[in-house]
Formats: sequence, C-alpha cells, structure tokens
Amino acid sequence: MDSKEKHTNESANADIIENSMRAEARNRKRESTRKINSLWLWLGVLILIAILLYWLFSIGIMESLAGVFNG
Repeated sequence: MDSKEKHTNESANADIIENSMRAEARNRKRESTRKINSLWLWLGVLILIAILLYWLFSIGIMESLAGVFNG
C-alpha cells in the first residue's frame, strides 16, 4: 500500500468517525429537546390546574364543598 492509498484510507476513516460523531450529537440534542419539551408541558399542566382551582374557589363552588363559610 503506497502513501496515497494510506492517506485515502485514513481520510475515509476520519469521515466515518466524523459522521458518527455528528449523528450522536444530533441524537443527544433530540433527546435533550424532548426532555425540555416534556418539562414545559408538565409546567403548563400545573399552571392550568392552579388556574382552574383559583377559578373554582373564586366562584365559590370549592368553598361550599370544603365547608368554608364567609361569615
């Protein structure tokens, strides 16, 4: 094997390694994005539950069910 063939093989190996590293980076980014999106989704659900509870207490339904009297 002469030096040109050796250089070509090393270059091909470097390209393969580079492509696999890029693929791994894309996968890690996808996974972290999925986790962050999941966290935002659950935060939104918790906020909506808090708003619903506030609304129910403000119109008095939950106060009546809980036995809280205003005087």
